[in-house]
Amino acid sequence: MDPTLVWLTILALAATTFATRLSFMGLLAHVELPPLLQRALAYVPPAILAAIIAPQVFPVVQELPTLNWPRLIAALIAFAVAFRTRSTVATVSIGMLVLWGLQALPGLGPG
Repeated sequence: MDPTLVWLTILALAATTFATRLSFMGLLAHVELPPLLQRALAYVPPAILAAIIAPQVFPVVQELPTLNWPRLIAALIAFAVAFRTRSTVATVSIGMLVLWGLQALPGLGPG
């Protein structure tokens, strides 16, 4: 593939992303959102995070959901850390360390 085309595609995607984010910030910067909408928007980040994490913890194999024990245990511990500390860095760090530690044990490795 032509490198020029690749860079033009990257720049076009970056400009599109910037424009969509700027449009919301620019248009809604001075607008007071209704309280119901503000409360509803507060649930967007946890919903997105759950949508990213759930398929990793409960992967689908041959059209049936399965259970990945190391990821489930790491996710539960990360949830407890998040609930207790409210720290994103601590949650991600401890969750990943637990996951890597469990995957290093014989019989619990990835795959």
